[in-house]
Amino acid sequence: MQIKSRIQLVNSYLDFFKSKNHRQIPNSSLVPANDPTVLFTTAGMHPLVPYLSGNPHPLGKRLVNVQKCIRTQDIDEVGDSTHHTFFEMLGNWSLGDYWKKEAISYTFEFLTKTLCIPKENLAITCFKGDKDAPKDEESANIWLSLGIPKEKIAFLGKEDNWWGPAGQTGPCGPDTEVFYWVSEKKPPKKFNPKDKNWVEIGNNVFMEYHKTPEQKYIKAKQKNVDFGGGVERMISALNLLNDNYLSPLFYPIIKEIENISGLYYNDEKNKTSMRIIADHIKASCMILAEEHQVAPGNTGRGYVLRRLIRRAVRHGFKLGIKENFTSLLLSPIIQIYSDYPELKKNKQFIITQLDAEEKKFRATLEKGLNMFSKFAKNRSISGKEAFLLYQSYGFPIEMTQELAKEKKVKLSLADFQKELKKHQELSRTASAGVFKSGLADNSEKTIRLHTATHMLNEALSIILGSEVSQRGSNITPERLRFDFSFPRKLTDEELKAVESLVNKKISESLEVKREEMPLQKAIDSGAQGEFGHKYPDIVSVYTIIDKKDKRGFFSKEICTGPHVKNTSSIGVFKITKQESVSAGVRRIKAVVED
Repeated sequence: MQIKSRIQLVNSYLDFFKSKNHRQIPNSSLVPANDPTVLFTTAGMHPLVPYLSGNPHPLGKRLVNVQKCIRTQDIDEVGDSTHHTFFEMLGNWSLGDYWKKEAISYTFEFLTKTLCIPKENLAITCFKGDKDAPKDEESANIWLSLGIPKEKIAFLGKEDNWWGPAGQTGPCGPDTEVFYWVSEKKPPKKFNPKDKNWVEIGNNVFMEYHKTPEQKYIKAKQKNVDFGGGVERMISALNLLNDNYLSPLFYPIIKEIENISGLYYNDEKNKTSMRIIADHIKASCMILAEEHQVAPGNTGRGYVLRRLIRRAVRHGFKLGIKENFTSLLLSPIIQIYSDYPELKKNKQFIITQLDAEEKKFRATLEKGLNMFSKFAKNRSISGKEAFLLYQSYGFPIEMTQELAKEKKVKLSLADFQKELKKHQELSRTASAGVFKSGLADNSEKTIRLHTATHMLNEALSIILGSEVSQRGSNITPERLRFDFSFPRKLTDEELKAVESLVNKKISESLEVKREEMPLQKAIDSGAQGEFGHKYPDIVSVYTIIDKKDKRGFFSKEICTGPHVKNTSSIGVFKITKQESVSAGVRRIKAVVED
């Protein structure tokens, strides 16, 4: 079978790795649970963080899935033929099981046998070694044994062929990347990584090191393999395209933009704007489709969403589109991703949010652009002027930066930040995407807070009633943050009762027990799960045992862990703040003290 469609690729990939004894795990939410390091799920390995650090996975040591992802660090590159904000990642993992020979052989077999890609069209990069780790000759020799010639293998440094850690500490290691020749010309005999006709389509990361707080690389207790392959790039390669926006994953959106604008994608002057619109509105629709109902705003995920929508609207303005158009692109997006029911389920919310944000921005866009042109006459934009564009005309600073770059005008970002600090605190995580705690932060304080979060969840249900359900949580070494459904602000008495109940159960020294069981059995036993979260068939359940309770437990939740062994080690639980997240959703922040 010739594989050219997204569904064919996804199914063939899952089937291939299932034949190699891998178990499929669910496609997780774009809004990660219990991960303070990122605003969005940026890779398939996010839900696996505890298991990459050594916790046993309920489905075993060989796993596979296809994960939807959002990445914003390459947002300035969007507009070329290969970079995207939303993408799907094919992923397979070995958690302390097979190693380089099997991993590389599986990748090679899938690409050349299942997808029928000629090996002459493939090239490889490996880690060249440095003071922290040796040259990865082992991976190169495996590729050679599979028939990849020496001339098609390049050795590169840490910036290209090393993954992680995602935070300051944690698992990391060398990787070996696979490149595909996208030109109609015959591929050259010698591989030049700088030649843009070679496009990366897959990457095996070998997590054999752990980076310590002292910035040293030590051998990891558990060696993991993490393969990632971009669906968009593979589909383009299989369709012999050197432009992802001509593939079935984007072209229906491009066609709709052509219909709305009356312009043609083949006209070079329209390509960049049409690509940015197609990419950004697809990403926006995927974010808006999540059950967490992220809306455009000025901080965190809302800021990323606002920035995507407004940048798309600005490029629509460049194409001469005078009316609201962003919500019209939802229809082809739903057709492309018909297997994502959340797009249809939350269709009205998506349309409402896109229309409202576009209308709000259109009201000031033209005036803001005129003001920018006025400022730009001096060939520089001051911090105060950039802040005026941000505050009065709704220009995200990144948009002003983009305009300055287009017009070859100087802009002082530092001065803008000074102006911004005088007036309000904009969440810097919206641009950077990370906090300083590591991705796999299993510090003692974080583990104590994690168990306290479970206890808070149960205490809220007991004090406030069954209408309470978890809507998300975020834990750092400093504090916990817990979102839950509830229609009003909690009274001081209610907050005090919740806090007192958690501390009472902590003082009772209750045992915390971990079990693995089928998902339905966990639900039937009374275990709670997070609203909108997708779970595998076999799950980990953490029970805080309480023999005085008629159920036999105080709290029982489906969770990846880790947790304390006994509540007595948590410390004193203290609620520091409550606030509103959105209509019907409240947030509590709390700490634990020694």
